[in-house]
Amino acid sequence: MANEIRLSDLAARIGAKLAGDDAVVTGIAPIESAGPGQVTFLANPKYARFARDSAASGIIVREPVAGGRAAFLISENPYYAFVCAVEVFHPPTRPEPGISPAASIHPGARVGRDVTVAPFVAIGDGASIGDRTVLFPGVVVGKGSSVGDDCRLYPHVTLYDGVRVGSRVILHAGCVIGSDGFGFAPSGSEYRKFPQIGTVEIEDDVEIGANTTIDRAALGVTRIGRGTKLDNLVQVGHNVEIGRDTVIAAQTGISGSCRVGSRVMMGGQVGLAGHLEVEDGIMLGAKSGVAGTLRASEGRIWSGIPAIPHQAWLRVSALLPKLPELFRRVRRLEEGSKTKEDE
Repeated sequence: MANEIRLSDLAARIGAKLAGDDAVVTGIAPIESAGPGQVTFLANPKYARFARDSAASGIIVREPVAGGRAAFLISENPYYAFVCAVEVFHPPTRPEPGISPAASIHPGARVGRDVTVAPFVAIGDGASIGDRTVLFPGVVVGKGSSVGDDCRLYPHVTLYDGVRVGSRVILHAGCVIGSDGFGFAPSGSEYRKFPQIGTVEIEDDVEIGANTTIDRAALGVTRIGRGTKLDNLVQVGHNVEIGRDTVIAAQTGISGSCRVGSRVMMGGQVGLAGHLEVEDGIMLGAKSGVAGTLRASEGRIWSGIPAIPHQAWLRVSALLPKLPELFRRVRRLEEGSKTKEDE
């Protein structure tokens, strides 16, 4: 059977320790539905009941669950270990190297070794493509742009002229990198476009979700730091700088000239006004509206509109349903006070 492996071998490959029978397993599954021959994981103790009732052959856990029938693969980080297990059973694949005759490659472009270029790809003059990179159908790499080694650009990714992409970068379908920033100078009767003459730099090991847009700088560079991950439908404005290993969820919008630190986490639909800073290590709850610079010294977790420290936002949220009654009580007190004054 394909992908057949003993739990002891799997444990060694994912950095876990086996406790229990050394069964043969052939796949992975969610904890609610995993059966014999499958491996699952438990990262949140509140789901321990599923582990006790599970028919899975192996469960990746931080510590054994009393009453469980499965063997346990013990790891300090069960979720990370499970990701490694998924890769064991479903190793990454890549299309065969080769250049489609239906691709358009300018004679002045440079294409590295073992590159895959699918039909209807367009590579402009002076562009360079690194070794083993895969360009799926409809990708456009503009004039003077560069893409590093071992990258994947999925269908209809567009790199405008002069964009620089590092190595091991993944750009999902429909990404637009290097489009003009939103800059217009009012004259009283019209808006004159500010020429966007900067560029975008995406450092190594970045992953960017489908239909995300990253604007080129008006002057200078819009930069996405090494290891950062952007979800689908994220908007990054011109001259934004995002640090290393930051994660940003879907539908977040970052206005121009913001500075976002390293190891920042943003939930879905966060909005940042322009020209502000979010310091290293800060976490932003979903739908947070950031109107000014956030300092880690003032709080690591922020929520709400406008964003305030999370514990304060929880207190405010608890009071919101009580506001109508509080208003009625204040109004009655005011009316009573006026009556006494009239007397």
